[in-house]
Amino acid sequence: MMFARGAKIVVASHNPGKVREILDLLAPFGFAVKGAAELGLAEPEETGSTFAENAALKARAAAEATGLPALADDSGLVVVALNGAPGIYSARWAGPDKNFAAAIGRVERELKNAQAEDHSAKFVCALALAMPDGDVQTFEGEIKGRLRFPPLGTRGFGYDPVFVADGMSETFGELEPSRKHAISHRAKAFAKLERYFSASVPGEE
Repeated sequence: MMFARGAKIVVASHNPGKVREILDLLAPFGFAVKGAAELGLAEPEETGSTFAENAALKARAAAEATGLPALADDSGLVVVALNGAPGIYSARWAGPDKNFAAAIGRVERELKNAQAEDHSAKFVCALALAMPDGDVQTFEGEIKGRLRFPPLGTRGFGYDPVFVADGMSETFGELEPSRKHAISHRAKAFAKLERYFSASVPGEE
């Protein structure tokens, strides 16, 4: 499918932080972007066993509901000492109220309970672009780092205040958005998506 500037795309997320980051990353393409919450779309149950499966599930549901191309993100924190948890359950650890302070507290408690000295972790992002005809393309990115407590910084969202990327000294919660966008797991997934769009949007080669 060819994409033109001004094309309508649905961001299949009810997380305002994610929607904000995705809007920033899509801005160069000039698409008309609408969020799932803005369109009153229901949140489908995430029954996949991987980030990519859940992203595809959400994107496909939004594309079917709107008849428009839909972009979904499924991402999370993978902690080595917790056997990959919270992983695909990262948002669910925050509960229905999206209380990520509580989720961060749970990660810290579980690391202490495990007496884990290894605080290495990574953020993983899977993007899925679904078309109304059922076609789905997926793009994945990750960034490795370590966890640092207590949380620092009020920028970003989710687990950002405790994640320090390799080679950096500040948490994602402390970084300016432009610096985070340059290196994040979502940015890496978007780099792959952008290459796809660049082949599909006239004038973007």
